[in-house]
Amino acid sequence: MQRWRGLEAVPTGWGRSVVTVGVFDGVHLGHQQLIGRAVQRGRARGLPTVLVTFDPHPAEVVRPGSHPARLTTLPRRADLVSGLGVDAFLVLPFTPELARTAPAEFAHEVLVERLHAADVVVGRNFTFGHKAAGDVALLTELGQRFGFGVEGLELITDDGITFSSTYIRACIDAGDMAAAAAALGRPHRVEGVVVHGDRRGRDLGFPTANLATGPYSALPADGVYAGRFVLGERSLPAAISVGTNPTFSGKERTVEAYVLDVDEDFYGFEVALDIEHRLRGQERFADVDALVAQMHRDVARTRELLAP
Repeated sequence: MQRWRGLEAVPTGWGRSVVTVGVFDGVHLGHQQLIGRAVQRGRARGLPTVLVTFDPHPAEVVRPGSHPARLTTLPRRADLVSGLGVDAFLVLPFTPELARTAPAEFAHEVLVERLHAADVVVGRNFTFGHKAAGDVALLTELGQRFGFGVEGLELITDDGITFSSTYIRACIDAGDMAAAAAALGRPHRVEGVVVHGDRRGRDLGFPTANLATGPYSALPADGVYAGRFVLGERSLPAAISVGTNPTFSGKERTVEAYVLDVDEDFYGFEVALDIEHRLRGQERFADVDALVAQMHRDVARTRELLAP
C-alpha cells in the first residue's frame, strides 16, 4: 500500500481511482464495511482504492481543545486499512485553510484533480467542507457535475446501538473493553514507549513496564485489566494497571504492564497493549501486604482469562 501525506505527495501520473473519505479513527466494524465496499467497487472497475483521512482530528482545528480521545495512531490506522485491501493511504493535514474550503472546492481539488475519482464511498452521516456544509446529497450533486459516482452507506448497528468512534470511546472510558472490542472487531490497543518509573513494582515482586502514551490516547477507566503486551511479533500475556496508584498516594495517571513469566528489560522500546478484560476498579489498600495479595489474585485471573 502506498502512503502519502498531503496532496502534493500523490504521484503526478495517478489515474482513476475509487475513493473513501473520513477520519476512520478506530477502523471499527462500520469503517471496515465502508472500506470493504470501496475496495469491492475498485476491484470491480479494475481501479485502485484510495482512503483519505485527516491529521490532526478536524475537531481540534475547528474547536481547539476538543480533540477526542484517539483510538488509533496514524501508523496503526494505515496498517489496519492496508489489511483490508486499500491501495493508497492519503493523509491530509487538517489546517485552518482546509477547514475553510468550500465543499465544491474540496471535491474538485481533492477528488477530481488529484485522485481522479470514478466512485466515492462514504457513510450516510458524512459531512465535508467549510462548517460541514457538504453532505451526501451535495456530494452526489457534485459527482454528477464532475463525473464521479457516490454511494452513502448506512452505519452498522447491533441491538439498536450504532457502532461509531464516539460509542467506542464511551465504552473505553467506562472500562467496558468487551463492548469496545465487539464494535472494533478486535481488542482496543494502547501504544507507547516504555520509560523508567519509580521501580515500586519490582520491589513488590511485580516488575512493570511503564508506558509513556501519545497525546489524546484513549485510555480505559482506572483499574486493572488483562491483556497482551505486543512487541514486534511477540504477544505476551500481561496484567495491566491504569490509574494513580492510590495506595502510595500517587497523583499522576500511569499505564503499567506486568508481563507474565518474562523478566526482560523493555526500556526504550515502542510497544502496544491490547486490553481485553477488566478485572477490577482502582482500589486503595490498607497496606502493602494487602496490595501484594490482590496483585497475586490479579495475575492468576489474567493467566486464567488469557490461557490458550
